[in-house]
Amino acid sequence: MADSADPVEYGGSSGGWGSVRGMIGTLARELSSPGALETLRNQNKPGGVMCTSCAWGKPKHPHAFEFCENGAKATLWELTTHRCTPDFFAKHSVSDLRGWSDHDLEHEGRLTEPMRYDAAVDHYVPCSWEEAFSSIGAELRGIDPKSAVFYASGRASLETSYLYALFARLYGHNNLPDSSNMCHETTSVTLNQLMGSPVGTCILDDFEQCDAIFFFGQNTGTNSPRFLHPLQKAVKRGCKVVTFNPIREKGLIAFTNPQSPTEMLTGKDTEISCQYLQVRAGGDIAAIMGLCKYVLAQDDARGGTIIDRAFIDTHCTGFEEFRARADATSWEQIELESGLRRADIEEAGRIYVEAERVIGVYGMGLTQHVHGFENIAMLVNLLLMRGHIGRPGAGICPVRGHSNVQGQRTVGISEKPELVPLDKLAEQFGFDPPREHGMTTVKVCEELLEGNVQAFIGLGGNFLRAIPDQGRIESAWENMRLTVQIATKLNRSHLFNGKIAYLLPCLGRSEEDLQAGGAQTVTIEDSFSHIHGSIGHRKPASKHLKSELAIVAGIAKATLPSNPKVRWDDWTADYALVRDLIADTYHEEFHDMNARMFEPGGFYRGNGARERIWKTESGKAQFTAPAMLAATDVADAPGRYRLVTVRSNDQFNTTIYGYSDRLRGIEGKRDVILINPADIERAGLVAGQRVTLVGDAGDGHVRRIERLEIVPYNLPNGTIVGYYPELNPLIALSHHDQHSKTPASKAVPVRIEAIG
Repeated sequence: MADSADPVEYGGSSGGWGSVRGMIGTLARELSSPGALETLRNQNKPGGVMCTSCAWGKPKHPHAFEFCENGAKATLWELTTHRCTPDFFAKHSVSDLRGWSDHDLEHEGRLTEPMRYDAAVDHYVPCSWEEAFSSIGAELRGIDPKSAVFYASGRASLETSYLYALFARLYGHNNLPDSSNMCHETTSVTLNQLMGSPVGTCILDDFEQCDAIFFFGQNTGTNSPRFLHPLQKAVKRGCKVVTFNPIREKGLIAFTNPQSPTEMLTGKDTEISCQYLQVRAGGDIAAIMGLCKYVLAQDDARGGTIIDRAFIDTHCTGFEEFRARADATSWEQIELESGLRRADIEEAGRIYVEAERVIGVYGMGLTQHVHGFENIAMLVNLLLMRGHIGRPGAGICPVRGHSNVQGQRTVGISEKPELVPLDKLAEQFGFDPPREHGMTTVKVCEELLEGNVQAFIGLGGNFLRAIPDQGRIESAWENMRLTVQIATKLNRSHLFNGKIAYLLPCLGRSEEDLQAGGAQTVTIEDSFSHIHGSIGHRKPASKHLKSELAIVAGIAKATLPSNPKVRWDDWTADYALVRDLIADTYHEEFHDMNARMFEPGGFYRGNGARERIWKTESGKAQFTAPAMLAATDVADAPGRYRLVTVRSNDQFNTTIYGYSDRLRGIEGKRDVILINPADIERAGLVAGQRVTLVGDAGDGHVRRIERLEIVPYNLPNGTIVGYYPELNPLIALSHHDQHSKTPASKAVPVRIEAIG
C-alpha cells in the first residue's frame, strides 16, 4: 500500500531568523577567527573584500551589512580556525580519505603547507615550494604542451587569471576550461551568437526601473540571496515577478528582510512572485513559445501595437521565420511539453504585454540542458519582440555562479582562441600564441578516457566532483603523468592523483596578501560586468601559504624559457603591474584600471548589446526558430523520470557547509530523492523508502546511485530532484548542450529501482 504522506515544505520565508541561525551555525562549526566579523562588516564594499561566493553585483550605496547568508558562510568557512596540517596527512592514507564525505574533508580546515603525493606509502608528505615548482616545471617541459590542461574554478582574481591564461599560451596550448564550461557556457555561446555579447545586458540600476521580471530556472534564495533586496524593493513599488521553475523555491515566493528590524520583529514578509508556474524539467522552450504565441495574438488583436516593429525592423533579423514557427506550434503541443495550462501561460503573457520594461532572469535551469541554447534563444526571442534589449529597465540577466567566473573569461581564460586578442598578446610578449581550439570540460573528460591528457593543473575548484560521469573519469584520472591542485581546503579531487602529484595551499581572498611590493589588491568582475577591487585584511592561515598569483608565476617561471618581456618576479611583487597589462591588452574595457578599481559600485567595462551595437555576423540581433519544444533529447517512456540536480541552502557549488536545506524543509541528510506524491503512488513506492536511481542514457554504461531516501515533494509529474554533486555519476558525459557542451544536469534520464 503506497504511503500518501504530504509533501515536505518549509513553513517560513527566505531570509528572516532562519538565515541568521544558518550563519551562526557555520560560525560555530568553523570556529572562525575573531577578525571574520570585521571582514563581513566590510564585505562587498569599497576597500573591503569581495565575496568569494556568488557573482551578484555590488551596489554603489551598500547596506550596513552587504552580505547574505551564503556569502557569510563562505567567508566564515574560509576564515576557519581548523587546520589541515601535515600531521593529518600522516595519519590518513589517501585511499582511506576517499571514504570521507565532501563535508568532512573540507571541515578539516585550511591546508597549511605544500604537499607531495607519495604513491609508495599512499600518503601526502610535506615538501618545499622550491621542490614543488622545480618538479612541476620539469614534468611540464617533458610532455607535449597540448596534452596538458590548465583548469580554473571561477574564484581566482582577474590578475591571477590573466597570468594563468598567458602562462598556458606561452607554454603552447589553449586548454583552459573553467567552471563556466559546467554552468553558463551555454550563455556565453548563445548570447554571443544572437546578440554579439557573451554576457547579460542588465546592470543593477535596471532593477529600479523595470515593470516586470520573468524568472526561468534560477533559485535566488539559495544561489544569490543578495538579489532578494532589489527584488523586494521592485515588488513594493509595483513590479510584477513571474517565475517558471519545476521547484517552488522559497526565495521567489516570500522574503523577510534580515536587515529590517520591523520585519524581523513582526515576521512580516514580502510576496515575491505574483505567479509561479511549475514547468516540467526540460519544458521551458515550450513555455516561452506559449508566451510568444500570446504576444503575437495580442498584437494581431490590437492592430499591431504590441510588438515593437520599429526596433525589429532596425535591429533584428529572422523575425518572420520565428513567427512562422510560433504560428505552426499548437497549444496542445505547448501544454504537453511544458506541463502547464494554456490559461496560466496566457496570464503570464498578459503581465508581459502590459509591462513597459521587462527583465528576463535565468540560471542553470536554462543552461544545463541538451538544448540549452534553444532555451536561452527563446528567452531572447521573447525580449526582442518588444524591444526589451538595450534600454534602461529592461534586458537579459543570466545570474552567474562563482565570484569571478565571468571575469576569468573576460581576461583570457578560454579554450576558444577567437575570443582572445592573440595578436595583441603576441605584440606585448614577443611570442606566437597557439591558434588551435583547446579543450572544454567535456572534451577534457573525453580525452582522459582516451589516454590523451598527461597533465592537469587545477587553479581552485573540485573538478572531479563537479563533472558528469564521475566514476568513469576517476578511473582514468590516475593514468596522467602529473596532477597539481591549488586549493585552500581538502576536497575529493585531491584524492585521485597522477604519477607525480602536488597539493599546493594558497591564500584566501579575505587574507592579507603581502608581497615584495607591499600589501596587494586583487580585482573581480560581477555578473553585471562591473570591476571591483578587493583587499584581504586577515592574517593568513599559515606562514607557508602563497597567493594564487605567486603560485602560478612560480610554476610558470620553472617551466618556461627566459623572455625579457615576461617578468614573473616583478608581477608577483606588484599586482598593479598586472593590471597595467590587462589595461593594455583590453584597453577599451580596462583603461585606467588601477585608478578606477575602487569606484563605488565598480567600474563598468561596457556591453555593446546594451547600446544596441550588435557584434554578430549580420550586424543585428537574431531571432531563432527552435526545431524542438523539449530541451532534452531523451523521449518520455514508462518508468523514465527527468532528474534535476540542485544545491542545498547549506552549500556553494561542491562545498557542503552543513546538512540543512532549510528552504526546502529538509534537515540532516543529503541522500534523498524528491518525488511528486502522485508519482510515488503510481510507482508503488512509499515515503521514506530507500531506492536506487539508475541512469537511463541508453549508451551501454552502468550508472547507479543506491540507498536514496524518497521524500514527497511538490513537483511536476515525471520530474524528480536530488543533490549535486552526489548524483553527478548518473549524468552521461555525452549528455550535454549541443552547442556549448555544458553538461545537461537538469533533465537527466533515470529510472527508479526499489531495494529488497
